[in-house]
Amino acid sequence: MDGSRKVGNQMILVRSPLRITLGGGGTDLPAYYSRHGGMFLTAAIDKYVYVSVLRPFVPGVIVKHSGASEQCTQIANIKHPLIREALRMYAPSDWKPQIELTTLADVPAGTGLGSSSACACALLRAIRLFFRPQDDITRDELAEEACVLEMDILKEPIGKQDAYASAFGNCTPFMINEQGKVSAQPGIDWRVQERLEQRLQLYFTGFSRSASNLLQLTATGKQNDLLHNISYLGQRMLAALRAGALWQVGGVFSTQWEEKQRRSLGITSERIDNLYAHGLRNGATGGKLVGAGGGGFLLFYTTEPEQLRAGMAELAVEELPFKFEDEGTMVVCQ
Repeated sequence: MDGSRKVGNQMILVRSPLRITLGGGGTDLPAYYSRHGGMFLTAAIDKYVYVSVLRPFVPGVIVKHSGASEQCTQIANIKHPLIREALRMYAPSDWKPQIELTTLADVPAGTGLGSSSACACALLRAIRLFFRPQDDITRDELAEEACVLEMDILKEPIGKQDAYASAFGNCTPFMINEQGKVSAQPGIDWRVQERLEQRLQLYFTGFSRSASNLLQLTATGKQNDLLHNISYLGQRMLAALRAGALWQVGGVFSTQWEEKQRRSLGITSERIDNLYAHGLRNGATGGKLVGAGGGGFLLFYTTEPEQLRAGMAELAVEELPFKFEDEGTMVVCQ
């Protein structure tokens, strides 16, 4: 009898980090990389999605998430799509459900930090351990299974960057070939990462949003020329960081912002535009919306961190302090 079948089995706790995108976001969508390949540069941060799994003393499925709870007797009756399909991926066909799963997050969903894919990575890691306690999994395998779960099974119009960023951690560049194979590239020197971390600031725009509309647009290939430019700017960002030329970061952010504004993609609002302009007046040299846009967080680059912090405080905009996270998805206890 394996560990998952024992009454009173110790709780499995897995955490998976959220991420900020520094360059190349959007080129990880199948409609683009299947024709042109893609690249993205992400940095995992010390904000997490947590998933706990245990075997309770009563049969059935107990699910707790986002302040809600579910209790049912069959996997098929679970309303939470990620949890339902993650269980289906690993549960034996003859398994009689007896499991409790809980998800918690440091930052709400819909804020552009990749929480859905972080949750997918944490769920798959925890559920796999529940059913296969001796079966290890590589970061590549975990990230790709999370992509299968969200992109293939749930048909979400997303790309691969969030799952890989969460599974791998660190400030990591990735390349995607036309067949969808993702490969991690040599990272950024830790001394450059330290300086970059000190000069980046995240501010909440005041509301969350669904990125599905913009992602649907880019997923259909209707913005390929924009994505060509984003790929080019992502390569510029990577080259600058590898060279330690941090002074270029703000300019790359600004160029990308202006390009998206020129195309009137609806990724901003009057409030966001005003916040962005205020940041530039108060020490930021560039910035970007994290994620597909429309809300969430503004990421600024600044060499005057205290000036920017004071300026944004004038508008009562809340900062999300963070550090880079180098572990990726990890088992906290089992």
